[in-house]
Amino acid sequence: MPSLIRFLVIVGVLAALGYAGMLAIVAYVSPQPREMTQTISPQRLNK
Repeated sequence: MPSLIRFLVIVGVLAALGYAGMLAIVAYVSPQPREMTQTISPQRLNK
C-alpha cells in the first residue's frame, strides 16, 4: 500500500507542476494582436 500512496503523491505533484506551468504562461505571456486578412475566391462564394 505505501508504494500506491507514493505513486499517487508523485502523480499529484507532477499534475500540480503542469498546472502551475500553465498558469505561469497565462500570467506572463501576452499575445500580440494583429490584423488578419484572407482572400476567398468568388467561386466559393457563389455556391
